[in-house]
Amino acid sequence: MRGPSVSADSSAARGELAAHWALDPQVRYLNHGSFGACPRAVLEAQAALRREMEREPVDFLVGALPARLAAARQALARFLGAKDSDLVFVPNATTGVNAVLRSLEWRAGDELLLTNHTYPACRKAAEYITGRSGARVVIAELPFPLCDPQHAAEAVLEACSPHTRLALLDHVTSPSALVLPVETLVRTLESTGIQTLIDGAHAPGMVPLDLDSLGASYYTGNAHKWLCAPKGAGFLHVRRDRQEAIHPTVISHGYPSGMQAEFDWPGTFDPTAWLSIPDALEFLGCLLPGGWPELMARNHALALAGRTRIAQILDIEPPCSDSMIGAMASLRLPAPAPGSIAATLDEKGLHDWLRAQDVEGALFAEPLPLLRISAQLYNRLEDYEHLARLLRRALLHVR
Repeated sequence: MRGPSVSADSSAARGELAAHWALDPQVRYLNHGSFGACPRAVLEAQAALRREMEREPVDFLVGALPARLAAARQALARFLGAKDSDLVFVPNATTGVNAVLRSLEWRAGDELLLTNHTYPACRKAAEYITGRSGARVVIAELPFPLCDPQHAAEAVLEACSPHTRLALLDHVTSPSALVLPVETLVRTLESTGIQTLIDGAHAPGMVPLDLDSLGASYYTGNAHKWLCAPKGAGFLHVRRDRQEAIHPTVISHGYPSGMQAEFDWPGTFDPTAWLSIPDALEFLGCLLPGGWPELMARNHALALAGRTRIAQILDIEPPCSDSMIGAMASLRLPAPAPGSIAATLDEKGLHDWLRAQDVEGALFAEPLPLLRISAQLYNRLEDYEHLARLLRRALLHVR
């Protein structure tokens, strides 16, 4: 698949880039981070695969699928700086986290280290696992606002003990949108015998990755977010010396023939999201002259610019340094003025009010109250300025 080579410097070019997505043109969509958004061309490639599958399901799912999964895995491995033999596909990063946590044999007294920014679904998985085994969850409290990534590393390392067996760390946190210093943390923790499981849900396509160099025991990520593959496309990377112990959450025909055989067939399912990952990599990589490096740099610059303008309009301070931002940024909102629109609204109510104004943003109660913006090629600086003016009206103007 070939995407057009388009410059993002002019407003005309930006409009052309936005046209590649099927998003509602009436909505300023500033929440790519929640579920991603798949370009039309990639959706068409997936639809073609589905039509082929339904013409002859046995040929597709039994005859052709193993070789096609291998080819898709090779393409993804090249992008991630990994060996394809160390990768398996999963529907999403949460499934990858669960597969690792449920594969390990936990004992009473073991400690599973998280942070107070751990993705809530994964924290629930950790609580479920430890609650059934006698192990316990330990929370490293990362300060927020957080201006120095070294402070995050220190907080994690200080929470370790001789009983720490595994550290589950977000590469890019949600909802606080912090890029954590996983390279430093993985190197230090693994050198002391503590396994690391990195939840990279947002990282692929947002920040450069070289999983072989990173050296984490386990790394899981989504392809449907910043890689813009169809929903249901994720991966789990397992270091070679850890693979024998890792199994999918669903045991099916592949057991016990090795990690890839087990993960490749969870039972009858639609594999077209996985098979569309190479199409997404190629299409997005052709949208700008500089390919993926330019795309990531552009989104990073737009996230910073959007954050700056919102902070200026609302007269607030960003909660972290520029170095801890990828293609998302979060801001702590000012308290609503008495009598303002937002004075009687919680985060869902404020979200719904913005959505009624044709703006899709992300608002969270913890850390309270928090706005998270995302930057993707279909966004423009004026989108964030418009959001900021709406927030100023809702938070600071008395009705």
